[in-house]
Amino acid sequence: MSTELFAICFNATRPADLARFWSGVLGWKPVDAPDGDFAIAPPGAGGYRVRFLPSREPRTGRNRAHFDLTSASPEDQRQTVARALELGGSHLDVGQLPEEGHVVLADPDGNEFCVIEAGNKFLADTGTVGALACDGTQAVGYFWSAALGWPLVWDQDEETAIQSPDGGTKITWGGPPVAPKTGPNRLYLELAVTADADADWEAELDRLVSLGATRAATAEEHGDRVLLFDPDGNEFSVRRHA
Repeated sequence: MSTELFAICFNATRPADLARFWSGVLGWKPVDAPDGDFAIAPPGAGGYRVRFLPSREPRTGRNRAHFDLTSASPEDQRQTVARALELGGSHLDVGQLPEEGHVVLADPDGNEFCVIEAGNKFLADTGTVGALACDGTQAVGYFWSAALGWPLVWDQDEETAIQSPDGGTKITWGGPPVAPKTGPNRLYLELAVTADADADWEAELDRLVSLGATRAATAEEHGDRVLLFDPDGNEFSVRRHA
C-alpha cells in the first residue's frame, strides 16, 4: 500500500489555542508541521499527527466526525473530563441519556468529543484516542478500508470500522441515516503518499478515484497536495510524503 494516514486535521478559528487544548487533554507534544502550522503527535515513533489549520469558515451544524477518548478507570475518566474543562472545554448536550456512561464535551472551538467510560471492549488497546467516530455510510467505510489498506474490524447493520494492522485508533462510521452536509467539514483526514511511491503520485491519485473518490472542481493543488472527496462527500487531502 502506497498511501498512509498522515494527520487528522482540524479547521480552527484559533489554531494555536486549539493545539494547546488538545495537547493538554491528550498529553501529546507539539511537533514541526511541514507547512508551518500547529501540530501535535503521540509519544514515540510512528502514528499520525493532529494538525490545526486556520479557517474563517463559520460553523454550520454538528461535525460529521469526533474523537472518542478512552479511560483506564472511572477515576481516569473523571480526570480527563476535569482536565478538558480546566483547559477551556465545556459540557455538551446532544441528547445523551443520564444512564449512559460516556461524557460528551466540546473543545474551545465547539468541536464535539466523547470521553468513554472504562471497560469499553470495542476500544480496548486502541490508545488515548480510541476512535475517530464518523457519521457515514457502509460504502464509505469500505472505501476507506481499501484506500488505507486497513482491514474492517466491524461490519454489521451498515455500521463499519477499520483499524491499522499495527493497531491504534479505529475509524468508525455509524451507518444511515447520514445527516446532510451543510458546509466544509471541520475535521478531515490527510493522507501521504509514501516515499517509495512518489514517482507514482498521479497513479495513486487515480487509484483513489477508481475506489470512489472525486477531485474537487476547484482542487487545492500546490504541487505536493491535492483535495478530494470520499463517496460521502467528505473532504480529504493527499500530499507527497513529508
